[in-house]
Amino acid sequence: MDLKIAEYSDYERIATLHAQSWRRFYHGILGEDYLQNDVLDERMAIWQARLINPPFNQHVVLLEEGGLLCGFICVFGNHDFEKGTMIDSLHVDESYRHRGLGLTLLNETAKWCEQYFSESSIYLEVMRDNQQAIDFYDSLDGFKIDERLWNAPCGHKVPEQVYSWKTPSQLNENTIKLIKDCIVTE
Repeated sequence: MDLKIAEYSDYERIATLHAQSWRRFYHGILGEDYLQNDVLDERMAIWQARLINPPFNQHVVLLEEGGLLCGFICVFGNHDFEKGTMIDSLHVDESYRHRGLGLTLLNETAKWCEQYFSESSIYLEVMRDNQQAIDFYDSLDGFKIDERLWNAPCGHKVPEQVYSWKTPSQLNENTIKLIKDCIVTE
């Protein structure tokens, strides 16, 4: 597996994986018409805009194998004055799940945050009905700090939970521990 910083030329691959992930895991959460007809075009526009002229605090890391995109993470350093650095997206291709790729991407993100935003806490937003993601963040000892409604692109108001880690080093330690546990048990 190879880690790579995303470039503009990667936007279509990222958007495609993002849309595939939403279709799989947000079925029954987001509107079906949106997921079947609009999500790919909407994600294409988002990722093209994000990668054409990225802000200084945006960091997008890809995990590839043989040139194929296996997963990605997008983070915005010190995005929110109170909550800190935001993990905006974390998606792993269905064929590569349960191999520790999400942990690897989070570990890389935590190291980047330690280098550039070490005083900032880290947070992410997860849909309340996305139980597999909630279980994953619980395993990383994420603290649920808030619940609210998200105005989803399909027009629905979706309940979401906000998880946080006090420091990048706390997230880094938790990912390293789980990575070691994966290696030992596999």
